[in-house]
Amino acid sequence: MAPPESAVPAGPPAKPWYRQLYFWVLTAIVAGIVTGWLWPSAGAALGPVGTTFVSAIKMLIAPIVFLTVVAGIGSVDSLGRVGRVGLKSLAYFQAGTLLALLLGLLAVNVFQPGAGVHADPGSLRLEGDAARYAERGSGQSWWHFLTDLVPSSAAGAFAEGDVLQVIFLSVLFGVALKTVGAVGQPIVDGVARLGAVVFKILHYVMLAAPVGAFGAMAYTIGTYGISTLTSLGRLIALFYGTSLFFVVVVLGGVTALLRISFFRLLSYLREEFLLVLGTSSSESALPRLMAKLEGLGIRRDIVGLTVPTGYSFNLDGSSIYLSLAAVYIAQATDTPLGLGQQLGLLTVMLLTSKGSGGVTGAGFIALAATLSTVGTVPAAGLMLIFGIDKFMSECRALTNLAGNSVATLVVARWERALDSARVNQVLRAERAARPLTRSPDPAPRRSAHS
Repeated sequence: MAPPESAVPAGPPAKPWYRQLYFWVLTAIVAGIVTGWLWPSAGAALGPVGTTFVSAIKMLIAPIVFLTVVAGIGSVDSLGRVGRVGLKSLAYFQAGTLLALLLGLLAVNVFQPGAGVHADPGSLRLEGDAARYAERGSGQSWWHFLTDLVPSSAAGAFAEGDVLQVIFLSVLFGVALKTVGAVGQPIVDGVARLGAVVFKILHYVMLAAPVGAFGAMAYTIGTYGISTLTSLGRLIALFYGTSLFFVVVVLGGVTALLRISFFRLLSYLREEFLLVLGTSSSESALPRLMAKLEGLGIRRDIVGLTVPTGYSFNLDGSSIYLSLAAVYIAQATDTPLGLGQQLGLLTVMLLTSKGSGGVTGAGFIALAATLSTVGTVPAAGLMLIFGIDKFMSECRALTNLAGNSVATLVVARWERALDSARVNQVLRAERAARPLTRSPDPAPRRSAHS
């Protein structure tokens, strides 16, 4: 008798806890915090260690996204399915962004962390990186994510690592391969084999993850200091608390509707969360996240389209940060904001929050773009929160990662391609997606639900 389709594929025996990546990354994070705290100058000098590791991951993101999207489109039996997945993903992203923005507005109005600061906008001066990010944000139009979608050259998208541009090229290439029929099938087979090689390279790079996390965390604490965390403690606590509420209650509620264990999902992705925590970059976990979601039995075309696109359009953590930080600056500078003005801010943030994923200082740039567009909140107030932005970015990245994981499950269910029983079985076993290498998959695969 054939095994049931929902059975979990047999995997290698689980490694002892002390040999698993999450243990070493967690140890490295703690060591980095201690190093930056006790020896600030040494911690600050370790910055290149963390940035080099993140650069090594980013080096692989563009080819992995391209190969995954092309292989996913090449394996479907209908191009209409690709269009449906894309539209459904964007619809869910917009709904999630709106909910996150509203939650941030509600939290900052209820707790009012900026009340009593009484900062004088005239005495605030944007300097250094804060001025550079603010200038970049003020130069962005609300439609910039559309105009930046098309690269000036095919090679340019890969050279600059712009995920949206890579997706644009990947979709065009995959659709072209599909429409030429049998002529393109050998290329689809080659793309699948090349993908296995690139993921093997990723496996080698990930061996250095603890070193990268150590360097990045030591640099953050050594440069900004633990005291920075206490200077604006109310704002930081409110942001972390609001993000935690969104992840546990909102995203947890969504997975409950899908009949999937949310906390088992978090445990299944613990290595990715720790990697993001250590490096303050959600991009560092993108390739592994895609591999693990495929390991849950989600179709490759859904993962390949939803996850990379979500990194630019489904930034739940960044959305909470935008609404909370904008109103905090208004409160701190005694700038009155009525309900209508706050809703106007929200409308602008629905646009400025898009398309900035993976850019250094992306959250701060999006905030600067929002304040510059609206004009009711003094942009100089950005200086009030720039010192803690680095610590806020870690929470943004963690929330974004959780949001994109759940978004992929939702789109898969919307496409009737999610086997919740199989997903829960994999989550209990925690094996299916552990190996990051992929065997070649030359033949197009059809989902049992298609």
